[in-house]
Amino acid sequence: MQFFERHEGGEHAVILHVETDRDINREDQLEFHELCASAGAVVLDELVVKRHTPDPRLYIGKGKAEELAEKVAEHKAEVVIVNAAISPSQERNLEALLQCRVLDRTGLILDIFAQRARSHEGKLQVELAQLSHLSTRLVRGWTHLERQRGGAIGLRGPGETQLEMDRRMLGERIKQLKERIGKVRRQRAQGRKSRRESPLPTVALVGYTNAGKSTLFNALTTAQVYSADQLFATLDTTMRRVELAPNKPAVFADTVGFIRHLPHELVSAFRSTLEETLESDLLLHVVDASSEERNRQMADVSSVLDEIGAGKMPQLVVMNKVDQLEQNQPRIDVDEHGVPVRVWVSARYDQGLDLLREALLTRLAGKTVERDLFVPMDNAKVYALLHAEQAIVNERLVDGGWQLSVAVPVARWGQLLKHHSMLADLVED
Repeated sequence: MQFFERHEGGEHAVILHVETDRDINREDQLEFHELCASAGAVVLDELVVKRHTPDPRLYIGKGKAEELAEKVAEHKAEVVIVNAAISPSQERNLEALLQCRVLDRTGLILDIFAQRARSHEGKLQVELAQLSHLSTRLVRGWTHLERQRGGAIGLRGPGETQLEMDRRMLGERIKQLKERIGKVRRQRAQGRKSRRESPLPTVALVGYTNAGKSTLFNALTTAQVYSADQLFATLDTTMRRVELAPNKPAVFADTVGFIRHLPHELVSAFRSTLEETLESDLLLHVVDASSEERNRQMADVSSVLDEIGAGKMPQLVVMNKVDQLEQNQPRIDVDEHGVPVRVWVSARYDQGLDLLREALLTRLAGKTVERDLFVPMDNAKVYALLHAEQAIVNERLVDGGWQLSVAVPVARWGQLLKHHSMLADLVED
């Protein structure tokens, strides 16, 4: 059951950009134009308004609203797209004045996600986000929403308004979607459990949308994930096994891109997808090195990672698109301990990917935990586990069990203790 009809082709639009700071952020305007184009809108004109605080009724002043109405009438625009999250009442009031549909930034991004979702889970998540957003905007200006149900036998009297019925139907659909997404989430968690029990390290690619994550993912994995020079080209998480070096495999996960002011509805709806980052051993933070806004974009990604609880996870930053820089030589930047923290590459032209693999091997190996451990005979499963991990450096048989010297990479040691309680108990003893 779908509540939304997707419009085919582009729509003629006028953009309203409101800047509440002292200066107009040109990069923010350009990014919003890209968002509109990604949604299929044909931008005919734009109105830029400066305000210290939004107007509670129209978001902009009455004079500017009338100027916007003139632009809409002149171009016969079908929709006004506002580069901000506006309230339901502001949306209604603007629609009444402009006599056309009004869409805010949140609704625009939700529309793009609705067009791009391909997997069953992605479609469920997008629909939930759309309905959660729509549930606050059900009070519209059309009279049918205020009609009373009644008149037929058994339905006479005050009855139920159309608006109340719409709200109830929305509530029931949201409940159904949450149940279905919960089921998918449990299935995904089961898949993660299987990967945790595997010795293969997991690397999750994160980054601002259009930074080149999918292009890098394809270059490293020889996968055929869709990639394009547009915002939110891919939404669905894809996982592939990669041989970083002979007998040095890893699992890579390509996740949805982030953006400034990512709607909270989407962060909540895509939480199960984004949780892939929480279960990885390393985050590969892909950055568009050619963007003048790269520092802000990195901060925006960090903000979303904090929101889902992945802010403190180890990261390796990949400065992508070095072919567009004057100093375009691929290189590895290291910290004071000689640990790789940043790699400069061009995924599109296959430049520096050997350096990236080298840095990944170093980071995934990490420092080694060395321990002397006594394993009793009745804990043969732990002994077998350490053998399977190739962690035993030295062993000797003693009364009642094995005396072992083990060496395990730090990241893997933490995983083993987290997911194998018998080993954790022995270590604590």
